[in-house]
Amino acid sequence: MKRRSFLRNSVASTAALCATPSLFAAKKSAEPETVVKSLFDSLTDAQRKELTFDFAHPLRTKISNNWHITKQRIGNFLDEDQNAMVKEIFLKAHSEEYAETVYQQVVHDSGKKGFEDSSIAIFGEPGTGDFEFVLTGRHTTRRIDGDSVAGKAFGGPIFYGHAADGFYEGRDHPGNAYWYQAKAANQVYQLLDGKQQEKALLEYEPADDASTIKLKRAAGDLPGLSFADMTSDQQEGVQNILKELLLPFREVDRKESMKLIKKAGMENLHLSFYEEGDIGNDKVWDNWRIEGPHMVWYFRGAPHVHTWVHISDPDTPREKRG
Repeated sequence: MKRRSFLRNSVASTAALCATPSLFAAKKSAEPETVVKSLFDSLTDAQRKELTFDFAHPLRTKISNNWHITKQRIGNFLDEDQNAMVKEIFLKAHSEEYAETVYQQVVHDSGKKGFEDSSIAIFGEPGTGDFEFVLTGRHTTRRIDGDSVAGKAFGGPIFYGHAADGFYEGRDHPGNAYWYQAKAANQVYQLLDGKQQEKALLEYEPADDASTIKLKRAAGDLPGLSFADMTSDQQEGVQNILKELLLPFREVDRKESMKLIKKAGMENLHLSFYEEGDIGNDKVWDNWRIEGPHMVWYFRGAPHVHTWVHISDPDTPREKRG
C-alpha cells in the first residue's frame, strides 16, 4: 500500500473509531508497526532482495555508532512514498515532544543527504509473526518489532548520539539534542556526599563500541555507587534520570523499559561517572553510566554524544532473546 492510500485509509479508520476511545488508543500505539507492514507490502522484488531477511538472520542483532545495515540508502533506493513511510516510522517511534528534535539530529549528522542517507532492513514478515524493522546511520540505530523480540526493550540494543557543534563539542555542548540528559545526571551527582562521590567517580571510561552493552548478569560485578546505598532523595534523582533518558521515545517503549528495569530490581542499579573525557575540566561529567545486571545505559559525551542502550528481561532465557 502506498503512503497516500495508507493515509486515506487511516482517516477513514479514525472516523470509524472515534466513538470507541480505547480501541482508537490501541490502534494509535501500533502505528509504527502498521506503517512497517505497509512499507513491506510496497517493496518490489528487487527491493526485497536487498532489504529483507529471515527473522533469525544474525545481522538483526548488530549495532554500531555509525553504520548502514544494508548497502542501499533509502534516498536513492526507495521511491518518494516509501521514503515518506520510513520517515513516518521513525517519527512514530519517538514521543511527540521529541520526534522532530531527534529527526533533525539525524538530518544534521547524516551530512548533505540528510535523513535519506539512512539504511533500513526488515527481518521476518510484518503482520504474519515475528518481524523487526531496523533503521541505521550515523549516530542512529532504531528498532520497531511489535514485541516480536522476547525479553528486550526497544526490540534489542539501540544507539543514539549527536555531534551538534562539530566533532569536538564545547563543554556546554551547544545545540546538542541529548545534553539535557547529562545535566540531569550531574544534578544527582551533586546530591551525593563526599564518600558517595568518591565511590561513583571512576577514572577511566568504558569502551565506545558494542562491547560496552554486554550484560554482566550479577550486581556484584558492577562498579560505581549502588542504588541501594543512596538516600531516598538520591534514589528519586536516579529514577528521574531514567525518566529523562526515556523522554524521546514513544510511550509503549518507555513503559516497557521501566517495567523491565524495575523487574530486575532498582536496588541492583549502579551509577558511575568518569573523570576521563571531562571537557573543559569543569567537573560536569560528560561521561556517565547507569547499569544493572540486565541493563546498560551508557552516555558518553566526549568528544560528542554517543549513547548505548541495552535493557533485558531477567526472566527470559537467553536462547529466546533476539
